[in-house]
Amino acid sequence: MKVVEIRKLTTRDLAQESTKLRDEIADLRRRLHMGETQNVRSLRSKRKDLARMLTVLSEQLTKENI
Repeated sequence: MKVVEIRKLTTRDLAQESTKLRDEIADLRRRLHMGETQNVRSLRSKRKDLARMLTVLSEQLTKENI
């Protein structure tokens, strides 16, 4: 997901999407550990997407408090 797309989301949507991404990351880690998948790149990209979302979410929260 691009940062431009993430910035269009509301605070509530960002919180929901970050929760969903955390679940997906946990599932991918489990699959990698069990040997069900070999695609490490997808885990890396989901972690980066989560970091982008959390960054934008914190920016939006600080704007709302000011």
